[in-house]
Amino acid sequence: MKKLDAVLFCLVAFCLFCATLSAQNTKTPKEFKIPASYTPVKLEPSLDAQTILVAAVGETLEKFKDKNLKAENVAATLIDLRDPNNLKWATVRGEDKIYPASVVKMFYMNALERRLEDGQVTMTPELERGLKDMIVDSSNEATQYILDVLTGTSSGSEMPEKDFIKWAYKRNIVNRFYAAQGYQNINVNQKTFCEDAYGIEQQFRGYKGNNRNMLTTNATARLLTEIVLGKTNTPERTAVMMNLMKRDFSGTTKDNDDQAHGFTGIALINKGMKDAKLWSKAGWTSTTRHDAAYIETPDGLKFVLVVFTEKFANERNIIPTIAEKILDKLGKTK
Repeated sequence: MKKLDAVLFCLVAFCLFCATLSAQNTKTPKEFKIPASYTPVKLEPSLDAQTILVAAVGETLEKFKDKNLKAENVAATLIDLRDPNNLKWATVRGEDKIYPASVVKMFYMNALERRLEDGQVTMTPELERGLKDMIVDSSNEATQYILDVLTGTSSGSEMPEKDFIKWAYKRNIVNRFYAAQGYQNINVNQKTFCEDAYGIEQQFRGYKGNNRNMLTTNATARLLTEIVLGKTNTPERTAVMMNLMKRDFSGTTKDNDDQAHGFTGIALINKGMKDAKLWSKAGWTSTTRHDAAYIETPDGLKFVLVVFTEKFANERNIIPTIAEKILDKLGKTK
């Protein structure tokens, strides 16, 4: 009899476990809350800034013309933050949708901080570790975990159409969060991988990459600006995000893809601007090389510069060349 009781107990426990697991996989998370006090940053087109950015990109194209760098390989957005009440901006191909690589992780970080502030997610040591690794080390595995937390979805086998539609709706919750804030021409619903997606993740991509992440330099620059200015969340939570993106470009590294030394930071190193400050989120694949950076200099410059490059993933100097020219010229304007 005791053996039978033990078997029944194990059977009941297993059934409860399966029921709990099923509930976790079918529960739709609450939609993100947009604070009533939130207003998007107001960006005014600036002739001076536009002239500077167009010249910076143009001169960079000329410098790398022997490597066949063309206008369609570069997109950039510049926002001058010296006067937070009068933000001036410029853009070159800033509304073109481009695969963002790991730059998308900044969008997931901001979404997670919103969830935490609204009490829809509770911070744990493991979640804190995942957030740090996603932004500081640009870990793809950590990003997969964070997106599961944000959306209530998980990877696994392919699903029948009825179940897949429900799963896809949940996964798109981050897109709805940004759409509610007026973001356009972006797609932020995919995990990042070192190799490739499988199962439901590949099904969600339409098996041909049709639903890949996409960002514009304009949208990326807007989000970074709003984080810098503390508009996306409380001062404490935006400070957390800024700390995660803080880059120390002093010293040296053997890693060509180090976020502090391999992207916009090269410009500060080349110009000997050791007292400048850099916050950034870079992204790179076999075909793309991007950086979203915020820079402050001792002489008062404060600007966001987002540069996306395609088909020149191994050319480390395109992004810092544009940044150097911005540093040289922006300080001469008011």
